[in-house]
Amino acid sequence: MATTASPTSISHRTGPRYIAHWVCKTPRREEMIRWYQRAFDAHIVHKDKTIAFLSWDGESHRLALVALPGWLRFLFPFAKIRRKLLGFDHIALDFGTLENLLATYVRLRAQGIKPVWCINHGLTTSIYYEDPDGIRLEFQVDNFATAEETKRYFGTRAFAENPIGVNFDPDYLLQRLQSGTPVQELLKQGSGTPPGAKPVGNMKAINWRTL
Repeated sequence: MATTASPTSISHRTGPRYIAHWVCKTPRREEMIRWYQRAFDAHIVHKDKTIAFLSWDGESHRLALVALPGWLRFLFPFAKIRRKLLGFDHIALDFGTLENLLATYVRLRAQGIKPVWCINHGLTTSIYYEDPDGIRLEFQVDNFATAEETKRYFGTRAFAENPIGVNFDPDYLLQRLQSGTPVQELLKQGSGTPPGAKPVGNMKAINWRTL
């Protein structure tokens, strides 16, 4: 006879453990597949006329691409602009270390994939990309060793005065990393501003490209 767990025996932590996958409906499916294969080193788990499943780690699938007729891109010519003004903005993906983040930047740069925004948010060092459909992906690394330290940063004066962050030059940051500058120093705001350049931060970091 089946038993039913009592409410008191169920954990109050009912939130999800992690983001398992996301699904995109796209009229550019083949282009999207190629982009994610280059950007994430993804491989195709399944593909038919309707849907393709991709993965790049131990999960069975991380991304599903539902094929739509190509002519739909002409019916919705401003679809990429919608994200800038309304609704879901981006997905953030953690790369663990600054070394991994910058190595990914170098790998993608060699394949012609360039970031749309590089900014130290204070709590993270982040490089933003957009896929062929304009979906924005934040490649990030935490600037603090623990989640508790990050939470405390939200309550600081530094965050109150600049909740957006400070832009950085990824090539200059990479140069400093390769020259032996300690990673903890490179995770500080302003560390990616080349000598002689004026730091761009807070609302001045927001423009049509970075929005």
